[in-house]
Amino acid sequence: MSRIISSIAIGIAFLASASLQAAPPAITTDAPDSYTVSRGDTLWGISARFLQEPWRWPEVWQMNEDEIKNPHFIYPGQIIVLDRNGPFLRLGKPIGEGNMPVGDGKLQPRVYQTPINEAISTIPLAAIAPFLTRPLVLDGKSFQGAATIVATETGRVYLAQGDTIFAKDVNEDVNTWAIFRSTKPLIDPGNRQVLGHEAQYLGSARVKEFTNPVTLEIIEAVEEIGVNDKMLPIENELIFSYAPHAPRETIDTRLISIQRGVSETGKLSVIAIGAGKQNGLEPGHVVAMFRNRGKATHGRRTFALPEKRYGSAMVFRVFDRVSYAIIMDTEGQATIGDAIRNP
Repeated sequence: MSRIISSIAIGIAFLASASLQAAPPAITTDAPDSYTVSRGDTLWGISARFLQEPWRWPEVWQMNEDEIKNPHFIYPGQIIVLDRNGPFLRLGKPIGEGNMPVGDGKLQPRVYQTPINEAISTIPLAAIAPFLTRPLVLDGKSFQGAATIVATETGRVYLAQGDTIFAKDVNEDVNTWAIFRSTKPLIDPGNRQVLGHEAQYLGSARVKEFTNPVTLEIIEAVEEIGVNDKMLPIENELIFSYAPHAPRETIDTRLISIQRGVSETGKLSVIAIGAGKQNGLEPGHVVAMFRNRGKATHGRRTFALPEKRYGSAMVFRVFDRVSYAIIMDTEGQATIGDAIRNP
């Protein structure tokens, strides 16, 4: 599959949320006049070379709503030029390309083609790929469509690829299933309300025969799998291509969980936050992270120290009351209980 790219600025109108910003994006003190895109770059990383707030790059590209949902328009070898008057970012000619003469000898802009799978991604997709198809948050609705493992062929506790399991309540329209176990509750640190239960991914299985109970074969086993573990249909792979933008609704919540069960983490780590679809969050939204500095006592007085904004994260998957985000910028470690608000 190929994609046609022209060497003109992209966009017609500013993103709606960008219009709410009080000031235009600020340029970094050492911003270059141009940059040549390389393999392995991300749009966020490229923008950090030019902007103090890298997530605001859709504003300087002047992207419209449709382009926000598919921002893959930059490829290795292309030159990005900074216009400091806006500021604006524009695409220059790729290395080695130029205007080509046509039949009458006149110069015409040359259109070139590049495979779309070589396009530069918004964020490092490898960091979030495992979280795009697996069940992450379980609630009442999730369990309504869950199947249950009732027996294993060998009676062994730990199953490996190729082993056989038997399950009930298997939908005959689904052939491939994710195996999981409900683990810790996701609790809002503020009101202590349970927002859902995080799922522990154990592996996957494929239907061999629709018997009663249904016979399945393990196709991946990353953790111990056994009787009473649950199964949900494996979702189609989600293509995450959203550009970063600010939430329209007011977000005021907390960091409620860190993947791998640790209490603190850093850049490019996946976190869960206590807000979701019900709060107006959607993939691509950027949130700011604030650290609680605690209190200090001086003499007879106690002072509540001001919070410090120390980083930002980009939401990539959203459930009803919980969302998952990847930390993109941080000064120090992110900790469970940190405040999450609008950027």
